[in-house]
Amino acid sequence: MTEDILVACAHGTRSPEGRAAILQVVEEIRAARPGLTVVDAYVDVHGPELPEVVAGLPAGARAVVVPLLLSVGYHVRVDIAKAAKSRPGTLTARPLGPDERLARVLAARLGEAGLGADDAVVLAAAGSSNPEAAADVERLADMLRHLIPNRILPGYGASARPSVPEAVAELRAEEADDDGRDARVVVASYLLAPGYFHDQLATAGADAVAAPILPAPEIAEIALARYDEALASAS
Repeated sequence: MTEDILVACAHGTRSPEGRAAILQVVEEIRAARPGLTVVDAYVDVHGPELPEVVAGLPAGARAVVVPLLLSVGYHVRVDIAKAAKSRPGTLTARPLGPDERLARVLAARLGEAGLGADDAVVLAAAGSSNPEAAADVERLADMLRHLIPNRILPGYGASARPSVPEAVAELRAEEADDDGRDARVVVASYLLAPGYFHDQLATAGADAVAAPILPAPEIAEIALARYDEALASAS
């Protein structure tokens, strides 16, 4: 029988909490699909590096690289695609987002952060120079708008505008009360795990910052759905 392998490919982070959160997802994928071999790999910051992981997969095994990333961008289009192309029998899956399950987790995180009905929300994503990545974030924002009544504006950590601080300032100006008081702004962390980008959200000038997505069982669920989709599309 041909061995099936899911390569769970994350960005990588120097944060011990962030690394632990990703490894927990890998364990949750294994637990949900006991007959499937699941290995972790990373495109930046630390190893095991994706090209080395792919090169070391058993000959003849069928593998799918599942991006543990929230949108299309350079890492998906270039790094992951190149690694998969280097080995016969290796497929690539779609990234985790956009997905309504992610929107539901974000809504829950905002509630935990004390979001009020009159607060404005900055949907804070890492950012990419790829226009498709921004389109993915906009689609996720639309999904979130169906779950909460608040004004939502995407903001980005890098490579796209507005930046998160710019988005916070824009919402304060738009949502100011008639008596001139600033509106309350809450940041939704559209990031998987703790790390550099999430830490920077605390400096954006918002009144509150929600926790990142993980831990959330939905991530393993979505990763397996992306794996199954990739196999189905190749058959």
